[in-house]
Amino acid sequence: MDVGDIDVADIHVGYGGLMPFVGRQEQLRALKEWWEGPDARPALVWGRRRVGKTALLQEFASDKRVVFHTGGNRTPRRELAEFSHRAAHAARSPMRDLRTRPFGNWDEAFDHLGREARDEPLLLVLDEFPEMIGQAPELEGVLRAFLDHSHGQTGLRIVLCGSAVRTMQAIQEYRAPLYGRFDLTMQLHPFRPHEAAEMLSGLTPPDRALVYGILGGMPLYLSWWRQELPVEDNLRRLACRPDARMIREGDLVLATEAGQGAHLAATLQAIADGCTKHNEIADAIGADPTRTLNDLLALRLVERLQPVTESARTRRKVYRITDNFLAFYLGTLSRVMPEIDRGLGETVLPVLTASLDDHMGDAWEEAFRDHLRLRAPEIGPEVVAIGPWWRGDGQHQIDAVALSGRSRTPILVGEAKWSRKVNAGRIRAELAAKAAQLTDDPGELRYAVCARESVTDADAEVMCVTAADIFAPRPS
Repeated sequence: MDVGDIDVADIHVGYGGLMPFVGRQEQLRALKEWWEGPDARPALVWGRRRVGKTALLQEFASDKRVVFHTGGNRTPRRELAEFSHRAAHAARSPMRDLRTRPFGNWDEAFDHLGREARDEPLLLVLDEFPEMIGQAPELEGVLRAFLDHSHGQTGLRIVLCGSAVRTMQAIQEYRAPLYGRFDLTMQLHPFRPHEAAEMLSGLTPPDRALVYGILGGMPLYLSWWRQELPVEDNLRRLACRPDARMIREGDLVLATEAGQGAHLAATLQAIADGCTKHNEIADAIGADPTRTLNDLLALRLVERLQPVTESARTRRKVYRITDNFLAFYLGTLSRVMPEIDRGLGETVLPVLTASLDDHMGDAWEEAFRDHLRLRAPEIGPEVVAIGPWWRGDGQHQIDAVALSGRSRTPILVGEAKWSRKVNAGRIRAELAAKAAQLTDDPGELRYAVCARESVTDADAEVMCVTAADIFAPRPS
């Protein structure tokens, strides 16, 4: 790819600065397979802001002739002029100078690039596509017409990318102009713990776990953490000033992701405050939260938890915020934010640091369950589910239960403690007592015990898990 194919101002090295691109190997392989397919129809890539969509596509495009255009909520004329400027770098026709004669409409633009790609493949990335169709609603229909009449006649490969999750999902729905015209659809999610580890390679595994618990799996957020500095200095930089990055970003997330419904932000705050049941949330926001919760579930900002042994129809459901960053912002950080706003960030810092262990409980348990899912083949045959379990009265809670086969038989129970060291013998005895409420024969179960640094007094049958296991990068 010529350096001129993308303006320097549009290049984001890695995920937000000088950090190199890491992870997303499965997604890169899927894009490569799509690119090499004969007569490939468009690809659709979407996900929340900051999740790394643009970085992924720039990495994919690094060895290709490419037109990389980002929609900017411009007027239709300005959008076409900007698009023409981008296309001028890759278009090689001597018959037209796109800098002096920009495209007049989108039909003309697609037809021109289609001709440019007849002899040599050309990648067209339309980033923030929802902003483009917001100003030019006809664009979807124009693109559909181009795809229908040019199929098999051009090497133009088109990627549509966007952060407006609802709009990107609507593009794929029946009756939408582009319905059925995508050969690849890809939703990007935040990094899982073992993926985040690649961005935190300069930290010890326990510190990787802590940073992941605070910032979550958004690549950009992880790039903010200066790995040569201690935790306190990073929190001072990122959270303890009125204009600190975490505070500004938290406000932005609520204004963008959660700002599209009257009760979304209030519902998130209620869950962060400990209102995890449907009726508790309803009381907190003063309205029926059903629709709001469904919206938050679709955005993957919230997840619905239930005892893993029960069906989706169970009434024993609770809600938790899935994004560790958002949970930290709305929970631990929000409690001291008024004082930070008044200039007390330096004196609040020790309180914020002392609150980290309390914050880490849910994040650590979910990281443990995620790790067990990765190791499902080691746990037993036909593992069909791994999740938390608790009895009807809320007692005898177990952090992780693995079920096997069509009968969904429990085969493993596990406990995660956000402690530096735990005694496996004691934890196993406690688990066995709880498991007696789960199965008639707890002696047949396998046991897993998780701690930050070490698990002691474990027999050969106990699966011992530490941060070094959970936050170890896995082979691609």
